Amino acid sequence: MTAIAAPRSGHEDGFTRDHLPPRGLWPELCFDLPELQYPDRLNCAAELLDRAIARGWGDRIAIHAATGRWTYAQLQQQVDRIAHVLRGPLGLRTGNRVLLRGANHPMMAACVLAVLKAGLVAVPTMPLLRARELGAILGKAQVNAVLCADALRGELDAAEHLPATVSYFNGAGGPDSLESLMRDAPATDFAPCDTSADDVCLISFTSGTTGIPKGTMHFHRDVLAICDCFPRSTLKTRHDDIFVGTPPLAFTFGLGGLLLFPLRVGAATVLLEKLTPETLLQAIAHYQATICFTAPTFYRQMAPLASRYDLAALRKSVSAGEALPLATREAWQQATGLRMIDGIGATELLHIFISAADDEIRPGATGKPIPGYQACVLDPDGHPLGPGVIGRLAVKGPTGCRYLADGRQRDYVINGWNLTGDAYEMDADGYFFYRSRTDDMIISAGYNIAGPEVEDALLRHPAVAECGVVGRADEERGQIVEAFVVLKAGFEGSDALALELQEFVKAQIAPYKYPRALRFMAALPRTETGKLQRFKLRQE
Repeated sequence: MTAIAAPRSGHEDGFTRDHLPPRGLWPELCFDLPELQYPDRLNCAAELLDRAIARGWGDRIAIHAATGRWTYAQLQQQVDRIAHVLRGPLGLRTGNRVLLRGANHPMMAACVLAVLKAGLVAVPTMPLLRARELGAILGKAQVNAVLCADALRGELDAAEHLPATVSYFNGAGGPDSLESLMRDAPATDFAPCDTSADDVCLISFTSGTTGIPKGTMHFHRDVLAICDCFPRSTLKTRHDDIFVGTPPLAFTFGLGGLLLFPLRVGAATVLLEKLTPETLLQAIAHYQATICFTAPTFYRQMAPLASRYDLAALRKSVSAGEALPLATREAWQQATGLRMIDGIGATELLHIFISAADDEIRPGATGKPIPGYQACVLDPDGHPLGPGVIGRLAVKGPTGCRYLADGRQRDYVINGWNLTGDAYEMDADGYFFYRSRTDDMIISAGYNIAGPEVEDALLRHPAVAECGVVGRADEERGQIVEAFVVLKAGFEGSDALALELQEFVKAQIAPYKYPRALRFMAALPRTETGKLQRFKLRQE
């Protein structure tokens, strides 16, 4: 266990450092592996990209996309031009927050890296978020500027707390577009900001079980730590790998698997928008991808189609985002010959911390803690449990939870351990088996959905008096959102009204959060004090 001192910050704007949790509420951090020993002065984008150029990798392909491909040298040129724009015409100071909004596209990747290289703080947002959700993030992170894909500007323009500095990309290329500003930027290299290893560089937002967004703050050294743990020990990544998958770059699962991990070893990534199971298989075949990242739902749907495509180059398939059913694992292996790598991660810890590959795989188990991390199962009082007993999963390693000015830090970190909200059982050999969630989070097709957030959206409809939302088991998606609705006087439940409520929710919050099942009730089960009994709704 190594204590990390706080070196001089490279941030002029001290917002993130001022809003870190008190040190006493941080998780215990472990840096036991030699590869996790980083210098005090560190800029993760320079380490990932500039170091690649210094190693002579400039002519290697960094990104494949529908619009073409970029070498490492071309990616660096784009990143440097954007960084010049951020610190020049846009006038941002180090430590300022930049909200990023875009699908999986080379320009989105370049924007993320440019923000980090310029000593700013990236605040990536999921493409499907609505104006109300974006407004909450903009306000909580006190965002100073926005870089947004032109196709996604509608919801952003309607959001509260929108800063004056907004630049759009991948559009018509008008005089105020990011591309126009880049053309006028210096063609010289951008010197990376002299940031500290523990300067915040990333705020990733995740819905809490209350539906109030939580910003998880990560340091420059955290970004490198996830690159030097799971991909090194479990994936055994190589410079000739080609990564492909579905998770958005705004989701830490996608940011790591489709951008950071390839860059760390000089490999290539495939960035494509709006993939379906069929088009993902086409992409694997077309680009001869070797490593795939997606959720169990996609693997389940791809398995019966796999024989139609040339998947000979694929050597690793990674599943995360939701529990992996044994039937899905077996169907994929039968269809492709590949043994699925399951994994559990968390936005709070940035990426996967329990997994297994190859001969270490045990069917039904997520795996073991990967090198660099520790895990155990705790009872309700915070004491470790032995094998064969279900309890709360607790994890510690080189990354950990640091919420942005949020009292829920006390609930997530207990006695130095990160409590993920998952119920697990460990066997005598140290394998961890997922059993359920310990909170009200719904995990559907890899998306985390907070029931209270869906309830809040439903309650805005004039017909809804009260409602309760829970997750219901589903063979295809793992879980689906199910809503129980009590109507106001004068309204009557019907299929037409149910459809109207579903469309209403889609217009309020990200469409993937809408209730796929909806039931009208005369009353909801409550305690004597009026608390909603969600466990009874689950029994329904």
